[in-house]
Amino acid sequence: MALTLLLGGARSGKSALAVRLAATAAPRQRVVFIATAEAGDAEMADRIARHRAERPAGWTTVEAPTDADGALRAADPRAFVVIDCLTLWVANLAAQQGCDEVLERARDTAALAARRPGPTVAVSNEVGSGLVPFDPALRAWRDLLGSVNRIWADAAERAALVVAGRALVLESPEGLLGG
Repeated sequence: MALTLLLGGARSGKSALAVRLAATAAPRQRVVFIATAEAGDAEMADRIARHRAERPAGWTTVEAPTDADGALRAADPRAFVVIDCLTLWVANLAAQQGCDEVLERARDTAALAARRPGPTVAVSNEVGSGLVPFDPALRAWRDLLGSVNRIWADAAERAALVVAGRALVLESPEGLLGG
């Protein structure tokens, strides 16, 4: 398993599925968990603590709010890597860089993840299925994340949409076109 992208809404089970996938490999492989969240408030700190508690103690956790690519480069090439999540990584990067720079970084990081000898699972939110935001900044962020998700899906060997804890495997456009 090379690169797998798990997309879904909030609390859809995508992070839990990523943890389960890594746990099945853990007896044979070291697991590196790249966390992109920052505890900006008490609720987020609690959420991060809950996620940490769900992970086995033997896993290596790397906090990388904006440097997921650096954390990926530093990981043992054969380790099973989980990146959770691209949504927060993009938000953190967008606070510091323009859209073009974020997209370039996403292309480079997705290609890096796809080239790894060990498996990588990236988690991201699917935010384009809801209402169009009224605020132009929110529309721009939604569009940016949608583009980043598409970049990662293009680089991924497998992609799935997770809904209510169930995974729907997403077929590549080539499969639909008969190629």
